[in-house]
Amino acid sequence: MLVIRLMRIGKKNQPCFKIIVTEKKNPPTGGNFVEEVGFLNPLTKEKVLKKDKIQHWLSLGAKPSETVYNLLVSEKIIEGKKIPKHKKPKPKETDTSKEKKS
Repeated sequence: MLVIRLMRIGKKNQPCFKIIVTEKKNPPTGGNFVEEVGFLNPLTKEKVLKKDKIQHWLSLGAKPSETVYNLLVSEKIIEGKKIPKHKKPKPKETDTSKEKKS
């Protein structure tokens, strides 16, 4: 299965990311990917996205990761709502367990 995801490049404390199309089982740091479809620099807020190539891979069935999906929605390459990246916290236990010990 093909996925569109970020691959980190750059030095320590200076992250840059390539947006790549790769097999899901390949590690994100491997360097083996099908095609590079964009670039992201979070420090300078620079984004280079190849819209036609991204739409081509999406039409072939490639699934974007959650972060890439949110990036594509914000750049209006695809339509939809953003996916919350952080999981919701579990509900805390009630204080009844403390009352039983007393």
